[in-house]
Amino acid sequence: MYTNGPIAMSRNERLQLCDEILERLHKIYQERVLAVGVYGSVARGTDGPYSDVEMLCVMRDASGPADFSHEWSAGPWKAEVNILCADTLLQEASTVEGEWPLTHGPYFAPLSLYDPENFFPLLKKAAESPTDAEFTQAINEVLVGEMCEFIGKLRNTTAEGSYTYLPYLTMQFAHYGAMLIGLHNRKLYTTGARVLPEAVQLPGQPAGYDQVARLVMSGELTDAPRLIEACEELWSGLVQWADKHGYTIASERIPF
Repeated sequence: MYTNGPIAMSRNERLQLCDEILERLHKIYQERVLAVGVYGSVARGTDGPYSDVEMLCVMRDASGPADFSHEWSAGPWKAEVNILCADTLLQEASTVEGEWPLTHGPYFAPLSLYDPENFFPLLKKAAESPTDAEFTQAINEVLVGEMCEFIGKLRNTTAEGSYTYLPYLTMQFAHYGAMLIGLHNRKLYTTGARVLPEAVQLPGQPAGYDQVARLVMSGELTDAPRLIEACEELWSGLVQWADKHGYTIASERIPF
């Protein structure tokens, strides 16, 4: 059995593989299949020679197995097929959470392989439905749930003088800072590999973000004092940014 990982495939070969998986889905799930599409780099037409295949299989209802994923490697290639009933998928598409800029791209522009009842336009409409208040709530949750926690961990690291966790923590500051910027701009990132370079090009960044992101992108993560200073500057920038845009970091009362 071939176990040396992915081998180079052409786009046409990858699309042929998608068609073969589509045929298999129809054979297994039959009339329950409402729509099937491809997302990720294959849908965007930016897949490289070693890209995997990511597909979405929409079920009409939950009368049988639904809301799970098949993910496997055949050796030379890897594929993932998310099996979701239509109602679940529409609910997910219309929900805004902290990773929205990275997770919701598939709902806007899947490459349709099978959609006789025009489900994918309905999915896009659901993805476009969240209100400004819902985006604000998601931003508030990232500010408190992630960034407040990260600054506490940073200050513990500084107080203890143990810096082994600092490079990873700086990457977390950069990643969730990018999520905040994406949410603020209602901007979807094209792929996980492009989050930071795309984030630094967006408007409305908090002060200090650019420096943290560029430290991570350059791999310059060994100078502990520099990392601490950069993350502290980003935190100060986030406090000012939140105040400017009406986002909430601190509450004057316990919320229960």
